[in-house]
Amino acid sequence: MDIADALLSNNVPEATLALGGILAVIMTLLYLRDSRSVIYKLMMIVCLAFGVYMAVIAFNTYGTTHWAMTTCIIMAVAAFTLIIRPFKEVHFAVIIALLVMGLGYLLLGGLVDTQLEFLTEKWPRIALAVVAGVFVFSLLHMVESIVKMAGKILNAWPILLILGIVCIIEAAMVFTGHGSVYDFIESEFINK
Repeated sequence: MDIADALLSNNVPEATLALGGILAVIMTLLYLRDSRSVIYKLMMIVCLAFGVYMAVIAFNTYGTTHWAMTTCIIMAVAAFTLIIRPFKEVHFAVIIALLVMGLGYLLLGGLVDTQLEFLTEKWPRIALAVVAGVFVFSLLHMVESIVKMAGKILNAWPILLILGIVCIIEAAMVFTGHGSVYDFIESEFINK
C-alpha cells in the first residue's frame, strides 16, 4: 500500500482539511482578541507547521482521491494561507539576491586559468556578482509582492474566518460522501 492509499483509507485528507479550518477560525478569534499576545504568536507557529503538513498531504493525495477539484483548491488555498501569515514582513527577494551575489562572486573566482580569467579580477568580478544579484532581486521582488498581496487578502480576518468555515464544511461533506460544497450549491441553486 502506498502513501496515498494509506492516507485515504484513514480519512487523513478530510481530517486535515477540517483541522486546518478549525485552526483558521482560532487564528481569526485570537487576532480579534489581541494580535500582539504570545498565544497568538505561538498559534501562528503552529499554523505554519500545520500549513506545511497540509500542503504535504495535499501533494500526496492530489489526483488519487475522489475529491472534486474545488476541494483540492480549498485545501491548497488554506495551506497557503496558514503558511504565509508569519512571513508578512520577511523580504525573501533581498535574502536570495544577497546569496546569489555571494555565490556568483565565489564561482567567478573559479575561472582562474581559463579564457575568462579577466572576470576573476576584482572589479569585473564584483560587477558581475552585483548584476546577477540585481537581476534575481528584481525578478523575485515582483513574485514576492504578488504572493504577499495574495497572503494579505487571504489573511484579512473576515476572509480567513470564511475560509476556515468553508474548510470545515467541505471536510464534513467529503467525509460523509456528499461531494463538495460547490456540488451542493450547483445542485441546489444553479441547476434548479
